Amino acid sequence: MKIAEADPILQAGPRSGSIIEVRNVSKVYGSDVVALRDIDLEFQAGRLTSLLGPSGCGKTTLLKIIAGLLAPTQGEILVRGRPVSGPGPERAFVFQDFALLPWATVLENAAFGLKMQGVPKARREEIAGHYLRQVGLDGFGNSYPHQLSGGMRQRVGLARALAVNADVLLMDEPFSAVDEQTRRKFQEDLIRLREVEKKTFIFVTHSIEEAVYLSDRIVLLSPRPGRVSEIIEPDIPSGLGPDELRRNPVYLETVENIWHGIRKYVD
Repeated sequence: MKIAEADPILQAGPRSGSIIEVRNVSKVYGSDVVALRDIDLEFQAGRLTSLLGPSGCGKTTLLKIIAGLLAPTQGEILVRGRPVSGPGPERAFVFQDFALLPWATVLENAAFGLKMQGVPKARREEIAGHYLRQVGLDGFGNSYPHQLSGGMRQRVGLARALAVNADVLLMDEPFSAVDEQTRRKFQEDLIRLREVEKKTFIFVTHSIEEAVYLSDRIVLLSPRPGRVSEIIEPDIPSGLGPDELRRNPVYLETVENIWHGIRKYVD
């Protein structure tokens, strides 16, 4: 995926300070299934934070609460200091299963969020086309989802999220449905994309290696009910290439330390 230079008309510029606050959030399903308990977190603008933990710890539940797709049983979410009660234009969600409209072209899918916002057709196609180029899908605008590989469909979902120019991109295991080679390429491309777009990313993953490779900060959740068990900020030297980074002793040690923290929760 080649990352082009950002369109200055579309780019909102760098963010600073805390953009999202999670205050005392708990989530109970039904009468007795406690998915999350007493979550307090802040997410700084312009950083990528991964939510990591064993299966069933509530990572995706927390992400959907931040997105406004689920309501917390207790507590609240603040975006730039304002309580939220549902989805908003400052947050865009990248689904694990692509969530594309099968009857719509790639360009129409990428422009869907803009259409919902009432952006005129010519402008939304211009913006969507820009982001399709950003994610390496130039020339595929008239194709349909069934004509694309899984990796290409995920790129359409990412272009759609970027097109609405949200401050925060919420990504639910976005690379889990692709093969390992494509996944590594996506990881590298996401790092370059962050440098261009200056967005805030909240990223759910099961992969310790992926979390350490991508993240400024990793929030480790305990098994259900999910609580904040630990917050890790990988202190990996900057400026390393992908292969250098994956061989770096600090990277390897961080992966190993997180595994030791998580293994007691794994059957």
